[in-house]
Amino acid sequence: MDGAPHGQSTQDTEIVRLGGRSWLAAAFKGWRGRCPNCGQRHLFTAYVKMASACRSCGQEFEPFRADDAPAYFTILVVGHIIVPLMLVVEKQWFPALWVHAALFLPGTLALSLMLLPRIKGAVIGLQWGLNMRPGEAR
Repeated sequence: MDGAPHGQSTQDTEIVRLGGRSWLAAAFKGWRGRCPNCGQRHLFTAYVKMASACRSCGQEFEPFRADDAPAYFTILVVGHIIVPLMLVVEKQWFPALWVHAALFLPGTLALSLMLLPRIKGAVIGLQWGLNMRPGEAR
């Protein structure tokens, strides 16, 4: 016995649990700003404004809400990149505060602006891949 219900293999149980979707592939498609269903570039209509539906396959995006998660994950990632760099620069060269500001404020801003739509797309893709919809009981 492999631990699955009678008559089902573990693999069948896993597919049923995830709704037959590859959540990793869906998150990666979302990272690239593409529809998690068909892979066409229609997830966003503007910088981080999510389209209501995919223009290619008609997949509705309205039920999938990222809310504040992309901002939190962006802060987490950017902080783990910028802070160690700041500490290394400080320990190696002891620059003035204006040098830190000149180096790391634009770097933080650029990295945040680059990552935010990608992380938002990944969160939406992950929600689609796991078939997560608000208000539905599991």
